[in-house]
Amino acid sequence: MFLRGIELLRREGISYKEYPYSIPTIAHLSRVEFRGNVTFLVGENGSGKSTLLEGIADQCGFHTAGGSKHNRYEVDAAESALGEHLRLSWLPKITNGFFLRAETFYQFASHLNTMPESLRYYGGRSLHKQSHGEAFLSLFVHRFGKKAIYLLDEPEAALSPARQLSLLRIIKELEHEAQFIIATHSPILLGYPDAQILNFDSAPIEEIRYEDTLHYVLTRRFLENRAAVLREVFENDE
Repeated sequence: MFLRGIELLRREGISYKEYPYSIPTIAHLSRVEFRGNVTFLVGENGSGKSTLLEGIADQCGFHTAGGSKHNRYEVDAAESALGEHLRLSWLPKITNGFFLRAETFYQFASHLNTMPESLRYYGGRSLHKQSHGEAFLSLFVHRFGKKAIYLLDEPEAALSPARQLSLLRIIKELEHEAQFIIATHSPILLGYPDAQILNFDSAPIEEIRYEDTLHYVLTRRFLENRAAVLREVFENDE
């Protein structure tokens, strides 16, 4: 494990009524400790998962629109509102890694096309010439390696269930020599064995068991009694 923890620096002049401090988890953030090489961030949309992950990426020196410290390209509203207020604790510090931001992956792929010599690190062909899921998996297979930290924001966005399992296998192969911090809604990814899961639906952030996550509870209930769940949803919508 490389990144041991993060701490929010409280500075004068900060308005806690404005973004990102208007997010309860960020407002109550003091310090988060990582106790293993695989950590998942879970919670509803708007709970602060991506905001914190983006802040970590900023402090790692990665492009906050997605990429590594070597990637620089323009994307609107890609700056981190939190990064400069975070302090990262390393042992040892590393600079190698990657920040995957699903919502701006198209722009990242276009950026790579301006540097054809770099495509060999991503499977040898343009990511635009692959399906969305193939491009994601190509990134994971060819770009991810040892002694690095990987920050993934909703990697399941382009992955079928089968390819989510492929991603879990890649993580397993690298787990002892790389660190992963992943914001996700996927109950498949969350099932990774012995992973640390941080719940952003509580403020302050707290650890939660896989079986206690809302993602697991709702998915299991749906699969076990689909008709009853759908009936509740449709009735509540009327």
